[in-house]
Amino acid sequence: MSVGTSSAPGAQDAGNPPAASRPPGDPAGLGIDPDQLPDGLVVADEQGHVICFNAAAERITAVRAQDALGQRLEKALPLEDLEGRRWWQLTDPYGGLAIRVGQPERNLLLPGGREVLVCARYVRTRPTGPLTRLVVTLRDTEARRRTERSHAELIATVAHELRSPLTSVKGFTATLLAKWERFTDDQKRLMLETVDADADRVTRLIAELLDISRIDSGRLEVRRQPVDIGAAVGRHIQAYVAAGQPADRFLLRVQQPLPDLWADPDKIDQVLSNLLENAVRHGEGTVTIDVTATASLREGEPAENAATSVTVSDEGPGIPEESMNRVFTRFWRGSKRGGTGLGLYIVKGIVEAHGGTITVGRAPGAGAEFRFTLPVSAPAYLA
Repeated sequence: MSVGTSSAPGAQDAGNPPAASRPPGDPAGLGIDPDQLPDGLVVADEQGHVICFNAAAERITAVRAQDALGQRLEKALPLEDLEGRRWWQLTDPYGGLAIRVGQPERNLLLPGGREVLVCARYVRTRPTGPLTRLVVTLRDTEARRRTERSHAELIATVAHELRSPLTSVKGFTATLLAKWERFTDDQKRLMLETVDADADRVTRLIAELLDISRIDSGRLEVRRQPVDIGAAVGRHIQAYVAAGQPADRFLLRVQQPLPDLWADPDKIDQVLSNLLENAVRHGEGTVTIDVTATASLREGEPAENAATSVTVSDEGPGIPEESMNRVFTRFWRGSKRGGTGLGLYIVKGIVEAHGGTITVGRAPGAGAEFRFTLPVSAPAYLA
């Protein structure tokens, strides 16, 4: 354990180990080794000398504990803010305002320009008293960089998905405006239908982005109404048949009787649309949809807390085992490219907003199988 061995007089009590044998900040003698902490921990004494420099701090700063212990804090941990100012001189923890209790987490720079997240706590024996300990925690910025990369990827995906339909819309409308009289009615209709379809594509993408924003912020609203899930699936199948898919490609099996399902009909349609589109576009053979009642959503719940399950399976190549845990993440597109890769992420968010669960696995016919389960009890105000 990388801690100092000095202790203040009178620090040893009967029944408690000496203060020097405990990690800093462990007055109860819990025996927590600072090297076991996941974050970097640096502790300075009342004189500003480092008395603790754990293993995580070594890893994050690339400074050896033996070189840091006993050094002045500003020398052992020479931090600068993003404007190049020396952090310890700027904040002056030992000589600054005595009412301060610490510094909130912020992005600072180590020598060489490496970014690190730093948070400080000022320990005093009494309010406004002198500083007895300065406790600093360090975290690397890898998690933040992953988030930033995810946001950058989202922006790039959105820009790409928007550019294609908007280019088409702009091209066709400009052509029609410039050369309206040269085209036949059939040609005009074809171009306007293309513009209409591309406008719908842009609208869907914007709706997906709004859904993601609401899901990430926990603000996805669910307006529950009675939903006939079997009829909802039937409508989607009819739409595919009307669009040219053979009717015998779909097999709908609805178990009767089904308990009353209270859900947001628009959002359930969105879930069904995504799952059926995936099965039709990426799967092969018959697309089977099973709608069944289950006793309860979670183990240990009363039997009257029934649930409805919908399983969508196909007979295609299925999803590779190594990809199963990434299916509901952003931008997952499987082996076939196309689309934004946001649909299943949104599906999971909608199902969970209803208090339900969704899983993915391998269908009996070796294809992909998606199964979502929704609780069916009525809203509390009707109970």
